[in-house]
Amino acid sequence: MLLPDTQIKTLLIQNALAKESELDDIAVMAKSSNVSFYDAILDKNIVTDENIGQMIAQFLGFPFVILSRTAIPEELFQVTPEKVARKLKTIAFAKDAEGLKVAMNDPEDEKTIEMISKKTGSKVIPYYATEKDIQNALRLFRKDLQTACENLINKEIDQTKALIVDEAPISKIFDLIVDYAYEDKASDIHIEPEEKDSLVRFRIDGLLHDALRLPKNLHGRIIARIKVLSKLRTDEHLSAQDGKMRLTTPYEVLDIRVSVIPVADGEKAVLRLLSSKKKQFSLTNLGVETSELKKINKALGKSYGMILSTGPTGSGKTTIIYTLLKQINVRERNITTIEDPIEYRIPGANQIQVNTKTNLTFANGLRSILRQDPNVIFVGEIRDNETAGIAVNAALTGHLVFSTLHTNDAATSIPRLIDMNVEPFLVASTVNLIIAQRLVRKICDMCRMPVTLTMNELAMQIPSDMLLQIFPNQNSLMVYKGRGCKICHNTGYEGRIGVFEALEISPEIRKLITTRCDADQINRLAIKEGMKTMLADGLNKAAQGITTIEEVLRATKVESV
Repeated sequence: MLLPDTQIKTLLIQNALAKESELDDIAVMAKSSNVSFYDAILDKNIVTDENIGQMIAQFLGFPFVILSRTAIPEELFQVTPEKVARKLKTIAFAKDAEGLKVAMNDPEDEKTIEMISKKTGSKVIPYYATEKDIQNALRLFRKDLQTACENLINKEIDQTKALIVDEAPISKIFDLIVDYAYEDKASDIHIEPEEKDSLVRFRIDGLLHDALRLPKNLHGRIIARIKVLSKLRTDEHLSAQDGKMRLTTPYEVLDIRVSVIPVADGEKAVLRLLSSKKKQFSLTNLGVETSELKKINKALGKSYGMILSTGPTGSGKTTIIYTLLKQINVRERNITTIEDPIEYRIPGANQIQVNTKTNLTFANGLRSILRQDPNVIFVGEIRDNETAGIAVNAALTGHLVFSTLHTNDAATSIPRLIDMNVEPFLVASTVNLIIAQRLVRKICDMCRMPVTLTMNELAMQIPSDMLLQIFPNQNSLMVYKGRGCKICHNTGYEGRIGVFEALEISPEIRKLITTRCDADQINRLAIKEGMKTMLADGLNKAAQGITTIEEVLRATKVESV
């Protein structure tokens, strides 16, 4: 960052864009989450990227440009190659009689200014632009993956004069696929054989998007390349294989989990991108609100008991547990985990991979962990009665235990544990907090537009009594939606955030558990005691312009009325 954190903090206070107490809290959160202070401010939604950019430009004494609102001639994009522009955080955006106008994240970088001036023979006029704005502009001008792959193959043909399809540069094509997936913030790459060609799809914000079609006779060679990098058997084509690889990208050393299975037209590979940089989360930028934060911090402050994260597959359960573990990870504590698989390394923690071949199951591994003098235990998932019983007993005997369950909401976790033959009094004695969650897509900042809905219109989708409770004394509600642009692949959404409900086990709820009351009764009492449901949390985020009403209803599975 061009300016130190202390300077940015001072400027924000001087410009009345944020309060000092808010910024102090953000600074602590940023440090604990290993993210930049600048990014933490944006995640908190107290000030926009544009506001901070204008403030920094004014302080530095340079003109400010918003590239997202600027029509950039395509020939100017060629002034600096994309990789160089991305590295230097620089892009030329206009040219007139005065000279070449260049947006820079560091307009005081004289070496870059001199380099561009020599290359173009023009006087360079530096403007300040935010890093996020520059990166988004570069993505707008980036060729689509299909064109990039075709250009790569054609370039190799020009160089060798004799390249045929069977000699295509497979390693370069594969690296290009991974680079594009990373830049598009994809969580998974699907490489699927079809009857006539090979289809590459990226999972972005939970949805699959077609990214590339390749000739069918390249498919087997790409799969072979994946197998070699993952140390899988290249001569085995009729059974499923799992592996992992590590690739060096322009951004970071990327871990990739690989699954290859035989399907009707060949072998299909799915690659899960495990980016360490993209997993530097805090509870705040995951979407946890202040009321839930207090409950979570209270539960984390205890030296014993159980904290559960619940939700369907792909709802971010493991991510929030990793975030909680990172928050309490100090040298004085022995944190031991048993997972299937280990997705991210936690510095200082002892992480065990489940291995059914050696009978290292969750239950057996958990028994062994208890002999390792742990303070904190993370069981990747409570799947059976045996694991549930050992985990509960561990929480009862002075250990802080974290785990995940597959249930629809927080309250349903209680009868689920009891169904696993855990006595109700043990559940009541050990469980401190249950966090239920879903992931919703965030509205794209580049194409966001306001929409006003009346309460009558909202009542067609959401029960009236719920609306009255969440938005009392309001006749209408200002919400937002995305128009769709190249940045968000014309979906109107970019990125995801969680909607949560945190069920704290109070003395009154403990009484209901011991008397085997059902989940509905527990849920009603929790709401009465102040628990915000996932739907309420989602609707509040929609009112803040973070997501849409439709996305909240989709994720929380609330039927229209």
